[in-house]
Amino acid sequence: MIWTKIRSVLRRVETSTRPVDPRTRAALDERWAALPVGVRTPSQTLGRHAVGCEGTHGVFPKCNLTCSPCYHSADANKVRIDGEHTLREVAAQMKHLAARRGPRAHAQLIGGEVSLLAPDDHAAALTIMREHGREPMSFTHGDFDYEYLQAVVVGEDGRARFGRVSYAVHFDKLMRGRRGIPRPRSEAELNPYRRRFADMFARLKSEHGVSSYLAHNMTVTPENIDEVAGVVENVVGMGGYSMVSFQPAAFVGDARRWSGGYREIGIDTVWDQIEHAMQQPISHHAIQFGDPRCNRTALGFMVGGRWHPFVDTTHPAEVDARDQFFRHLGGVNFGGTPPVVLVLKVLRVLAGYPRGVLVAVRWSRSAVHRCGGIRELSVAFARRRVRPMTFVVHRFMDAENVSPAWKMMQSGETATDPVLLETQERLAACTYSMAHPETGELVPACVQHSVLDPGENQELRKLLPLLVSGSEATGCCS
Repeated sequence: MIWTKIRSVLRRVETSTRPVDPRTRAALDERWAALPVGVRTPSQTLGRHAVGCEGTHGVFPKCNLTCSPCYHSADANKVRIDGEHTLREVAAQMKHLAARRGPRAHAQLIGGEVSLLAPDDHAAALTIMREHGREPMSFTHGDFDYEYLQAVVVGEDGRARFGRVSYAVHFDKLMRGRRGIPRPRSEAELNPYRRRFADMFARLKSEHGVSSYLAHNMTVTPENIDEVAGVVENVVGMGGYSMVSFQPAAFVGDARRWSGGYREIGIDTVWDQIEHAMQQPISHHAIQFGDPRCNRTALGFMVGGRWHPFVDTTHPAEVDARDQFFRHLGGVNFGGTPPVVLVLKVLRVLAGYPRGVLVAVRWSRSAVHRCGGIRELSVAFARRRVRPMTFVVHRFMDAENVSPAWKMMQSGETATDPVLLETQERLAACTYSMAHPETGELVPACVQHSVLDPGENQELRKLLPLLVSGSEATGCCS
């Protein structure tokens, strides 16, 4: 009897400390096989370490700002917020994602404005996502008070529901209706509001011990492209944000919200602004997510006022460390694993690859050297002047290209038109997927917003009509 129990315990330990869950490995292999050959490069993360990001759809399409441009379909603001619907749909989508993409991934709670959810419903949605192995990030315009944030994170018993929360907040002067500044004339005018948002999470940490990850997002058009550098300089200087992300505007969503000359703005144009603000080159070649025509990402950290990449491709020891990481640690769940279990997973990897210790030492030596040496880095750590900082540009695609390209892909047809062929290639390498459990599909976000959102929101208008007894219609398009 006792030996049966011992064997059972050992089996559980062996299973829980496997470096990569078999379901994750299967999802990674499937993801790699589906990537276009052109993006299967040594720097590619998809299919080697990550399956990609995920997002919800149709769970709360309504928003209470009036932005121009706006990616919402014309009917999005004619659907009421309904907590029961939100939680039911989030659960179904997360279950499908876990079945198709493995037990662990990052997912955004996104659709309309997340702070329109009642605090308990918001918290419940995050809990559901965690229960399905997702690391949730709430997407918001940030126009809410500390009391709302506290009500989401802290239960009625005064205990924190979560040890850590993640928020992606969108600020730009093209947004209309923000309290205190309904029609900003410049990006600089929004800096106090950006700081206020970050300060709420510093207070949350101080009062309740809940840490946070904050990503700052901004839509870029010809109207504000020259202000990107100023935004980077100010947001990085605030200290509360760990990511600064920009999205050149694409022609998607409600046509009534588009006006003016929204010429295409390339990734290079935005990246030049980032480098100008930081007064240094920002290397993005070491790590790639999907197609470089869609995404450019620079993962790194600040030491004082200077940014450093985690992997500098001009240093062979660091490139080798990246390659060996993908080969031996790709798929290991670092973020959602208890520390003791994670140590055992890494030890099991090193047992089969002892050279990994030498690789890690060489990377560390190289990284410390380019950061100024062990003494300077130690002083910076002691003064809390070392912190993560990631720069991102996401370039979405116009609906007029996505719709025909996706239709052809669904029928197995490869486009001959260069624009549509590029669209198909970018869709095949998309890093951001949304689940449709009713059809068994996973679709790229550009397809969701360009092709599926309009019909979905028309149906939601019938299911969740905005006008109910004793209420009045609100919102930008009601």
